[in-house]
Amino acid sequence: MGTGGDGDKAPALPLEAILALGIDQRTAENALANRKVTANLAAVIAEAGISGCDKSVGNLLYTVATKYPNNALVHRPVLISYVVSTKIKNPAQLDAALSFLTNVGPDSLDLEKFEEACGVGVVVSIEEIKSTVTEVLKENMEAIKEQRYHINVGNLCGQVRKRHPWGDAKAVKEEIDTRLAEILGPKTEADNIKPVKKKKEKPAKVEEKQVVAAAPPSEEELNPYSIFPQPEENFKVHTEIFFSNGNIWRAHNTKEILDKHLKATGGKVMTRFPPEPNGYLHIGHAKAMFVDFGLAKERNGHCYLRFDDTNPEAEKKEYIDHIQEIVHWMGWEPYKVTYTSDYFQALYEHAVELVRKGLAYVDHQTAEEIKEYREKKMNSPWRDRPIEESLKLFEDMRRGLIAEGAATLRMKQDMQNDNKNMSDLIAYRIKFTPHPHAGDKWCIYPSYDYAHCMVDSLENITHSLCTLEFDIRRPSYYWLLVALGLYQPYVWEYSRLNISNTVMSKRKLNRLVTEKWVDGWDDPRLLTLAGLRRRGVSSTAINSFIRGMGITRSDNSLIRVDRLEYHIREELNKTAPRTMVVLHPLKVVITNLEEGKVLDLDGKMWPDRDDSPTYKVPFSKIVYIEKTDFRVKDSKDYYGLAPNKTIMLRYAFPIKCTEVIYGENEKDIVEVRAEYDPSKSSPKLKVLHWVAEPAPGVEPLKVEVRLFEKLFLSENPGELEDWLGDLNPRSKEVIKDAYAVPSLATTVVGDKFQFERLGYFAVDTDSTPEKLVFNRTVTLRDSSGKAGPK
Repeated sequence: MGTGGDGDKAPALPLEAILALGIDQRTAENALANRKVTANLAAVIAEAGISGCDKSVGNLLYTVATKYPNNALVHRPVLISYVVSTKIKNPAQLDAALSFLTNVGPDSLDLEKFEEACGVGVVVSIEEIKSTVTEVLKENMEAIKEQRYHINVGNLCGQVRKRHPWGDAKAVKEEIDTRLAEILGPKTEADNIKPVKKKKEKPAKVEEKQVVAAAPPSEEELNPYSIFPQPEENFKVHTEIFFSNGNIWRAHNTKEILDKHLKATGGKVMTRFPPEPNGYLHIGHAKAMFVDFGLAKERNGHCYLRFDDTNPEAEKKEYIDHIQEIVHWMGWEPYKVTYTSDYFQALYEHAVELVRKGLAYVDHQTAEEIKEYREKKMNSPWRDRPIEESLKLFEDMRRGLIAEGAATLRMKQDMQNDNKNMSDLIAYRIKFTPHPHAGDKWCIYPSYDYAHCMVDSLENITHSLCTLEFDIRRPSYYWLLVALGLYQPYVWEYSRLNISNTVMSKRKLNRLVTEKWVDGWDDPRLLTLAGLRRRGVSSTAINSFIRGMGITRSDNSLIRVDRLEYHIREELNKTAPRTMVVLHPLKVVITNLEEGKVLDLDGKMWPDRDDSPTYKVPFSKIVYIEKTDFRVKDSKDYYGLAPNKTIMLRYAFPIKCTEVIYGENEKDIVEVRAEYDPSKSSPKLKVLHWVAEPAPGVEPLKVEVRLFEKLFLSENPGELEDWLGDLNPRSKEVIKDAYAVPSLATTVVGDKFQFERLGYFAVDTDSTPEKLVFNRTVTLRDSSGKAGPK
């Protein structure tokens, strides 16, 4: 294809054809085992127009087949003619030629400069080689006499080649060997002894413990975007599209197309974040945003927020509004907000062009028939209908004259291809459904496979970045752009973000929400971005976690949710002030504090800081501690209060249990009585959090606290047939009547705190002026012990 998809045919290549080039048996067999090498070698032999040749020529042709730059394929026949005619006759010349052609790319070839660059016509005589060898040996004579036959001959040859790059390498080596024999004479016994390599002396052991320095971070760790090329480098072959008949399309931008693109963009990086507006975004989308928006920001470029709205039945304005808002919350600012539907007219016109080129047709197979024919690699009975007939039927589809499901427009790709994504994918289908953005103008809608690559091209996207499951769609992506002669973005796939004990399939998330297994898209147990935010997780912590994962093409391994929690915990430890809340209150009466007396004590918001601000903590006759912080029978490993045992109340005084008041039985503890030590003279004690009545007879601030655990019991519930049966029945615990210190009464939605000894909590959107609701964001420490800093 002259528009950036050079088409070559790769006929079957017998072993004998390779051996006829003088290639050794093993290399020939290895070549046949590699489909790409076989195809390239067959094309090279065909272009050379030979059935056999000298070994020296054959080896050079094999190098052309395996190392030729894909961006300069148009010039390969020229290079092959130089090799076959022995104008290029040694590896040094060929390496220079390949380097020159890599830089030229698809541009016009200046033969004079080409021949000069690779030494065509340059003859280095034996006399010149002998003269230069004499000069080099003279310059190295001191080392030669010292090292004799242990001298590095390769180094000497290299010095000669620098002065005569096109000289015969074999002649240079033979001349050096001859001259060394003349200078040094016959080899002695010492010359035949292989020199012993000197071992590096180990430093003396130092008794002091040495600190092992950490390995410096790699460039990719410092800048995860360093792996991506610049826009002006987008002239190389993106991918090779192999067809079942042996044809190969090598997709790349021509100089004219690339120049036009660079002029339109000013050479800037242009990316896009293209969510479908059919649900709420989850943490996997956070990685996509980090890649798409992050690359554009790092390169001072632009990133579109593009709604991939090709399915009007699944899209809602609620989702569009949510996506725009959550992208902003994640810290990203789109260059423009666009919709695939903005391009419906252009997409339709390109579809007509595709039909006119004989590369698309109107089909009447049902979905079941299409599936069956694909499995059997059979063409549709309507595949070869006349172009004019398909044009008329496609126009009828557009005008609404054909029933929904009665016809589709399919791309004429390759039904016999091993890659099912080349099996004549559907480009348009009929849907008599008004579009949320485009209204009722259209009753035919483009498919993702047709629209995605096309809009990437129309928006001049430089880097089309997506997850690895789209890797097998590369051929169809580029097939369409090559077929229409459009600009081709650089496509790169990265690994999906898969996190344990949850599901991130939109279908499964939608089912959890619609069937009310969870409390909406922003349920704090979900790893939707709305759910994480409601739980109290910041965008900073999410982006830190994503950055720690890196942008790689490694396998889609399961990341333990503990690693996410580590980053959440690290940030909240620095940003969340401390306070005190008692979840399951047990009444403690301070018997030696006079009735009605209330002491206003100071609690530290940041206990580890000397300059920490404080909050008021009332200490009165009625104090509440956690029920789990009291036992009737004490033990050495028990932290809490027990009869006749003294503990310290945080920021207050030591108290000693003097009496236990029971209810109907000994398990029903109604009240504990204790005495406090106003002098605080007790030795170092275990410290408990607590809340007291702020005034005599006034109940402490009552709040609701919600504790969340993993939503699913299994690490990978998505793989289970009955994945809903794996839901954790204890994933949410609601504590209606927890007690809090009075200072929390003025908090608002989104405020975050560390409840001392309990975890990190955030004010929930269900909070009212009458009652605050707190969600536990994360516990104080990783209970599994497996989370790390990454």
